[in-house]
Amino acid sequence: MKKKKYLTAFASVLFVLAPGEVRSTDAARRQDQRGNQQRPQIQPQSPPRTEGQRRAQAALIREVRSALAGLPYYDVFDWLEFEVRPDGTIVLRGQVVAPPDTKSAAEGAVKEIEGVSRVVNEIETLPVSPNDERLRVALFRAIYNFDSPLFRYATRAVPPIHIIVRNGRATLKGVVANESDSTLANIAARGVSGLFEVKNELQVENARPR
Repeated sequence: MKKKKYLTAFASVLFVLAPGEVRSTDAARRQDQRGNQQRPQIQPQSPPRTEGQRRAQAALIREVRSALAGLPYYDVFDWLEFEVRPDGTIVLRGQVVAPPDTKSAAEGAVKEIEGVSRVVNEIETLPVSPNDERLRVALFRAIYNFDSPLFRYATRAVPPIHIIVRNGRATLKGVVANESDSTLANIAARGVSGLFEVKNELQVENARPR
């Protein structure tokens, strides 16, 4: 099923993309609110040894993050992260829904960046499944429902809770303001009929590693 924009959602050297545009599988939802694209997030694996190396790595991180955030179809049903290695190798990871081919688009965008020596693309393209697509929409509605305390996230340009569904199993990824919001999202997701499993991997803003 063709991927379409809807709302904006969340985004690891490991960098993770923050919220971007949400995909809709319902034609009536195409006209809903649209927002800015997601911004990658980071967790260094091997810190640079000199100030010059640190600056060069920080600049490369910004460029990769910007390139991935500019992907036209990266949204709340996808999750991208990247690792920057000292030799300029970029390792892309995460899960994306197809079509379109966000995996190849991400690799192509990063390859164009000056300072990137090689791209290792470990992004998983999720299998096409009408049932998984139904679950994505149901989970989005359950989590971001207008009468839920979490609705305030849906009104942002970048709603932060990513919904990854594979073979009837859902994983929540992203960053929320507090543990209460993480718990509410988990409860809402577990209330969706037809899921085999829900994993809550949401991080709390103040508890995230710097």
